[in-house]
Formats: sequence, C-alpha cells, structure tokens
Amino acid sequence: MTSDGKFLLIKEERIPIRAAIWSMPAGQVDDEVEPNEKEIEAVALRELHEETGYDLAPGGELVSLGYFFTSAGMTDEHCYFFLARPVRKADVHKGEEGEAILECRAVTTSELARMIARNEIRDSNTLGICARLMAGGFISLDMH
Repeated sequence: MTSDGKFLLIKEERIPIRAAIWSMPAGQVDDEVEPNEKEIEAVALRELHEETGYDLAPGGELVSLGYFFTSAGMTDEHCYFFLARPVRKADVHKGEEGEAILECRAVTTSELARMIARNEIRDSNTLGICARLMAGGFISLDMH
C-alpha cells in the first residue's frame, strides 16, 4: 500500500492461460523444507521490489495476513499474504530477468473493486488477498 492508500498491481503475461492479466505481486519460496517467518518475509519484500520497483518505506511495516491453500484437493501448496505499508518507489529497480511484467500501476480500492467486478482481476492470489484485506478491516471494496 502506498502512502496515499493505493495498491500496486502488475500486468503480467501468463503463458498457461495465453493472456496478460492484472494481479498483486507474488513470488515463490524455493526451499525444500518449510521456511521460517523471516525467510518468508524476505521473499515477500524481494518480490515486491523485483516485480514493482517499490520497496517498503523506512519505518514501514509488513503485516502478516495468514495463508491459504491454492488447491487443497490437489496439493498442499499454500500462499502467504502480506500487506506492506507504506511502500515507495525504489531508487534503483533490480527486476528479475525473464519476468514477463508489462506494466505496474497504483490503484485505489474503488478501482480495485471495479477491476474485480469487470473480471479484469481473476487470479486466486489477488482475489484471496483482497478478501483478507477486507475481512481484516484494512480496506472496503465499495465502488463509489
């Protein structure tokens, strides 16, 4: 979340669905064993930087919002949710080579709600984190 209450979305090419879609930044923990909380937080901050060009501002906070199972009937894979606030544009952006990110933009919660309603946001991670942010009282997805 930026200091003015906006959320960063990235538009990224997704080969399996043959489309570029909007989503919140996400990453993968590559450890064979379950990582500890600090390692998971480090991955979250690294992915924020690589995918958006933003970093957690000095004095900012990384709020844990729990995790969810991506497909509990098929796998034990789970995703951790974090709210990084406030974030600010990095002095130097070190993106990850091979990423197919086309654009990054900051949106208001009203814009976020409209994008969900229009099916412009349709990945489970982003829909899940929006639900967690709303349930936790961090945002209201009122479209007015």
